[in-house]
Amino acid sequence: MTPTYTEVERALLGRWPETRLEPSLDRIAALCRLLGDPQRAYPVIHVTGTNGKTSTSRMVDTLLRALDLRTGRFTSPHLQSMTERICLDGVPLSEGLFVDAFADVAAYAQIVDDSSAHPLSYFETITAMAFAAFADAPVDAAVIEVGMGGSWDATNVADGQVAVITPIGVDHERYLGDRPEIIAVEKAGIIKAGSHCVVADQDPEVMDVLMRRAVDVGSVALREGIDFGVNSRTNALGGQQVDLQGLAGEYGDIYLPLHGAHQAHNASYALAAVEAFTGSKQLDVDLVREAFSQVTAPGRLEVVRRSPTVLLDAAHNPHGALATVAAVQDAFTLSPLIGVIGVMADKDVEEMLRIFEPVMAEIVCTQNSTPRSMPAAELGERAADIFGEERVTVVSRLDDALERAVQKADAAEGHDDAIGSGGVLVTGSVITVGEARVLFGGKPS
Repeated sequence: MTPTYTEVERALLGRWPETRLEPSLDRIAALCRLLGDPQRAYPVIHVTGTNGKTSTSRMVDTLLRALDLRTGRFTSPHLQSMTERICLDGVPLSEGLFVDAFADVAAYAQIVDDSSAHPLSYFETITAMAFAAFADAPVDAAVIEVGMGGSWDATNVADGQVAVITPIGVDHERYLGDRPEIIAVEKAGIIKAGSHCVVADQDPEVMDVLMRRAVDVGSVALREGIDFGVNSRTNALGGQQVDLQGLAGEYGDIYLPLHGAHQAHNASYALAAVEAFTGSKQLDVDLVREAFSQVTAPGRLEVVRRSPTVLLDAAHNPHGALATVAAVQDAFTLSPLIGVIGVMADKDVEEMLRIFEPVMAEIVCTQNSTPRSMPAAELGERAADIFGEERVTVVSRLDDALERAVQKADAAEGHDDAIGSGGVLVTGSVITVGEARVLFGGKPS
């Protein structure tokens, strides 16, 4: 009997969570062998880094589809629905196709479970589902985002023809290390022999790790600022206008409907990756312009309401928070800006709060629905030490927290320095942003 989508969700969530790791590729490799190694049925562009992975993956996908290639895209985590993780031609699998993908791997997953010391995790299982779905489609190319790290990530049983490494900072310290250069060793594991690796500008210590890996395996390294990059960018209505330097030429007058300098840089990584994938030939400039004009990045400085403006941004670590603050200051005039923050308990919460404090007039501390979420009261206590008690409100329910923040931004009461319309920034966690997106009526991305 075919399971329902709800039953499949329950079965996947019943496996080891994404935060429980046992560093080995043995289980996912065994499962893929039983499936016929579907990850080898198509060329792969493999994306890792600390932040910007999903946005870059979506841009790569859009450019490949503009070249009339059929694409598969695997990203994580999802905002609203598990189905978002596995996309064909830019569209998430329907619930029915998601169930089919699960059914295709379930029996083989049980064999691996029965023969292994540890069962397959949720992430390993859904990774295999994506690989199999892409082979069945079939796709001309797959864009695969690393879940965490690189070397031991389940996606690394695929060999990327192109590896993309976005900026590396500190996140998941418990699993990856507490210094960027240590984390870089793990992320460098996706650079494979004979590949091209597209590398964002990095701290010198990080770049040294990545370049040594490229030399060791014989990968062609393509570096931001040397081989490609952002020539210029200016704000535009609903986004920005950018000029990009590609591997094979310049691409000017590109409208990117996303906010923030970091998104312009993500666009440069995506462009370089697709050029490398197609043989480092210059792409048709009009095609590139059209593709970038269609790019979306749900939950990444996404405007979900006007009057007052409500922004959703999935920044969940200090590195991401810095980019968010810079982008908000660059692209918006919102005064006062009210923050709604819900974070996971294992994050560097204090540092994120310190980064947000200068730009947020007040903060509403809340929590999302997962057990990993820091309780709103605890977050409020930490925020009070940084913002001062008078600037902190604690509202446990996310819907009530959003309503309170919108009211504060709309009224702008108590803020004599208000210079424009008030706004709300919802941030701190992908899950918090995803749940807020549902409340504002957003459809799964």
